[in-house]
Amino acid sequence: MNILLCLLCIIAIFIALFLIIALFIKKDYQVERETIIEKPKDEVFAYLKSLKNQNEWSVWSQMDPNMKNEYIGIDGTVGFISKWKGNNKVGEGEQEIKKITAGERIDNELRFMKPWKSSSEAYFITEAISESSTKVKWGLKGNMPYPMNAMSIIMNMDKMLGKDFQQGLENLKKKLES
Repeated sequence: MNILLCLLCIIAIFIALFLIIALFIKKDYQVERETIIEKPKDEVFAYLKSLKNQNEWSVWSQMDPNMKNEYIGIDGTVGFISKWKGNNKVGEGEQEIKKITAGERIDNELRFMKPWKSSSEAYFITEAISESSTKVKWGLKGNMPYPMNAMSIIMNMDKMLGKDFQQGLENLKKKLES
């Protein structure tokens, strides 16, 4: 009985430590990467505005070539929704265009259903470097609620997603420059 009581006390201490640590860890995260594409800004922006085009350069589309997609609305306009259902690496969710600032910025809401439910804000920002080159920023903002925010000690969102964002931007660059 003493061993069981000691084991329960140890487990309780670990849970308490986890919850206390979570109080001091930030809940918000942001991931942002950028690249320069040797194409005019208007051309790059028009391509990015279409969520269907992401299937041509997205790292996640490449992780599951059998991913099922469904579209609702008119692509490239506010309110358009792109849904996906894929393997364990890709999960299930949807992306909705929330705001378009013509030629400058596209704001999307990502809603994940699997492997866990969450919501994040994604965005693309285009900036003309010259008449024939464009800087593209791709970003994501989100929030990990308490006490799950303690997982950020192990799961650094910038490191986890940053490499996928960078690879996606490299794929986008190759696609648009070819």
